[in-house]
Amino acid sequence: MDAAGLDSEGRGFASAREMWREEIGIGEEGEEAENGAPCKRRDWYQKGIAYWEGVEASVDGVLGGYGHVDDADVKGSEAFLKPLLLDRFGSGARHPVALDCGSGIGRVTKNLLLRYFNEVDLVEPVSHFLEAAREKLATDKDNSDHKAINFYCVPLQEFTPEVGRYDVIWIQWCIGQLTDDDFLLFFKRAKVGLKPNGFFVVKENTARSGFVLDKEDNSITRSDSYFKELFKQCGLHLYRTKDQKGFPEELFPVKMYALVTDRRQGSNNGRGKTRQHKPAVIKS
Repeated sequence: MDAAGLDSEGRGFASAREMWREEIGIGEEGEEAENGAPCKRRDWYQKGIAYWEGVEASVDGVLGGYGHVDDADVKGSEAFLKPLLLDRFGSGARHPVALDCGSGIGRVTKNLLLRYFNEVDLVEPVSHFLEAAREKLATDKDNSDHKAINFYCVPLQEFTPEVGRYDVIWIQWCIGQLTDDDFLLFFKRAKVGLKPNGFFVVKENTARSGFVLDKEDNSITRSDSYFKELFKQCGLHLYRTKDQKGFPEELFPVKMYALVTDRRQGSNNGRGKTRQHKPAVIKS
C-alpha cells in the first residue's frame, strides 16, 4: 500500500509498507524483512489481545465506551443485511447458518444474527468475552430454532472455517487487528467456508485517507480505498456497500461491505457524501 498514514501519537508514515516494516518487519515484497520479524509479529498480536483482556465484558466495554450506539448499529446492520439475504438466496425454505467473527460478548449474534439464521457460530480470541457470550446465549439455546452452536476461542489469523458451512460470514470491528498479509490469508481461507451464493459482510471504521495506526491496541483503521485494494487482492468482489448512519460526529465513519466470490453485481445503495469526522474509534 502506497497511501500515507499516521499513528495515534501523530507520527506520519509515507506508506503502509513503511509502517508494517517497522511494526512487524514486513519488507517491500511482503517477505519477513528481519531476523526478528516473527517475534515482532507475535508481539503485535499479543499486545492487541492484552489490551482487550483488560476490558470489561459488557456492551460499553466492547464498544470502547460507546455502548449507546448499539441500537443504531444493529438497525443499520439489519437494513443492510435483509435485502442481501433475499437477493442472494430468495425466499425459499432453507436452514441458514452464519459465522460471527470477532464476536466479543455475542452482541451482534444476539441482537441481529440469531433473528435471521438458524445457527450461528462465534469466533473470538479473548476468552472472557467468549465466556460472556456463551452465558448470554445459553438461555436461548434449548428453546429456539435459532441457536448459537459453536464458540471458537481462536484469533482470526489462525482460524479456518468448516468447508461450505456458512451462508454469511459477518466481520465487524475486528479486522483492523490483522496485518495486511494476515488479512489476505484469512479471507482466502474463509472463502471455503461459504455456501453457494454465500457472502461476507465487513463492517468497519474507515479513515478519511490512508490509514491510522492505534498504538494502544495495535489495530489499524484503513481508508475505503485501502479496504477495496485488499478485497481485490483477496479475489473478492464488492457486491454492495452502505454507510452507517446515526453515529456521533466524533467517530470515524463506519462502512458496510458485502463481498462475494463471484462477479455477479449488486446495487451499491446508500453511498453518500462522507462527512469529515474526528478520529475517535469504536474498538470492537
